[in-house]
Amino acid sequence: MENRLDLKHIPKELLLIMDLLKDNDDRQISEVRFFDLDWNRFIDLAIHHRVYSLLYLQLKQIESDAIPSTVRKQLAYLYRKNTIKMLFLSAEMQEVSKLFKIHQIRTLFLKGPVLAQTLYGDISLRTSRDLDILIPIEQLDQAEELLFKRGYQKEYEINKALNEWKWRHRHVNYYHPDKQITIEIHWRLNTGPAKEPRFNELWNRRQDVPSIHDVNMLSDEDLYWYLNTHGSQHGWSRLRWLVDIKQLIHRDLDWGKVSQRLKQYGYFHVGGQGLVLVSELLNGKISNEAASHLINRRSKKLAIKSIFYLESMINIHSLPLPEAVVKYHKRYLIELMSLEQRVLFTLSFLYPYPDDVKTLPLPKSLHFLYFPLRPFLWAWRKTRKHALS
Repeated sequence: MENRLDLKHIPKELLLIMDLLKDNDDRQISEVRFFDLDWNRFIDLAIHHRVYSLLYLQLKQIESDAIPSTVRKQLAYLYRKNTIKMLFLSAEMQEVSKLFKIHQIRTLFLKGPVLAQTLYGDISLRTSRDLDILIPIEQLDQAEELLFKRGYQKEYEINKALNEWKWRHRHVNYYHPDKQITIEIHWRLNTGPAKEPRFNELWNRRQDVPSIHDVNMLSDEDLYWYLNTHGSQHGWSRLRWLVDIKQLIHRDLDWGKVSQRLKQYGYFHVGGQGLVLVSELLNGKISNEAASHLINRRSKKLAIKSIFYLESMINIHSLPLPEAVVKYHKRYLIELMSLEQRVLFTLSFLYPYPDDVKTLPLPKSLHFLYFPLRPFLWAWRKTRKHALS
């Protein structure tokens, strides 16, 4: 595959990290690369990209006095700390899975320990901040009540004055102050109004997690769809998501099914984008079948666009973002969308927002009036905001 990615603005510390994350037979790292580095920046990047556990094991195999002992010690500390965290998360995952099963709530674990075990074969090799669980939306209240009884607290309330919350949001967070664990309960994989597989479809294609009893996760083909849509919407700003894809394509995926599902829901080019980045940044082994199914001119163009997020440590959820990043990310998200998704996204602005209810409170029986009133209420808020400023 022709390399068209411009990496000249990527920090040399991150270029070294990417080389260290390549498979052993692809790595050709001269000891010279370890000189004239900002090792503090190296550590910061390892933490930002959530790959310090993998880097610890790789540097452990390299004997070079050019690598400061403080760097090795810090990576070892982060590795041990993550191992303890992942063991703790795994125990909680199994307990919650058992609890939900007793109460007949079907659960699909999306990331965290299930990915670490399935893709890496070792929970210590992948980091995770929380547990992500997909359940049927009609069981959301029941799941919430069970988590409350277990000591969890809701981190925020979603305004449910209008039914739009069901597709404008995709999850709600619950935090356990004693265990310091966050659980995200999902009813969608991505925010709407874009289409995506129904829960029953995903459930019928589910797979068990190796070595973890009675815990379910997405099938490999659905997992490829999810990891690519999730990573792409964040601009692939963390290498961990690309390493996950690299690990996943080592498995025996049915690329015909992968291609069909990506096309069905408007993410075909996104699935190709992930392959291009894995191939060119991490030397991932892309089969001819995978490349022929997914990689095209648009997926390569999107891969080029995502390099922007690797040139500095950008965290889309760390607010406030620099104005230049906000503008770039808005344009980038639009470019990710299929034509149908762009139409739905534009039309979604005509659907009432909770702000409309705050602007003009109406009894529930008259909520239908928010549809014709939506443009006027939006204009009123803009006028008021401009006047106040």
